[in-house]
Amino acid sequence: MVTFGLKVALFLAAFAFMEGFAWFTHKYVMHGFGWIWHRSHHEPRHGAFELNDLFAVVFAAPAIVAIYFGTNGYPWLLPIGLGITAYGAVYFIFHDGMVHQRFKVPLGKSAYWKRLIQAHRIHHAVHTKEGAVSFGFLLARPIRELKAKLKARGVQA
Repeated sequence: MVTFGLKVALFLAAFAFMEGFAWFTHKYVMHGFGWIWHRSHHEPRHGAFELNDLFAVVFAAPAIVAIYFGTNGYPWLLPIGLGITAYGAVYFIFHDGMVHQRFKVPLGKSAYWKRLIQAHRIHHAVHTKEGAVSFGFLLARPIRELKAKLKARGVQA
């Protein structure tokens, strides 16, 4: 039997895990062999969608599978799938709404959100596969450190 406390712990663990997974995937997949799709995100967008949006479909699959099996015999998978989904929703609001302004978001006034937005914009100061900094989405190094890293690589942020 899965207790309420265990469900909450699994949900929070999945949510927290996703930030590390997103950082790793962004740095080593999107800026690696997945650059074929991700490049579109570092170039001006033409239209409502970009090839990079396919990553959202790929990343949604484990959540869908976990939610399905969580409601069909493996209840401990449900909070994991919901934690992954919650991270995806926060990421979507932050990244697509607040940073890239694909839609209006009434958030972003706090120092925390402003730092994350600035860190992501610093990431986009590099338009190539190599040399970028700040690969996370909900955690970011101090802005001065990110600018110093870029400056050391010959890029002005």
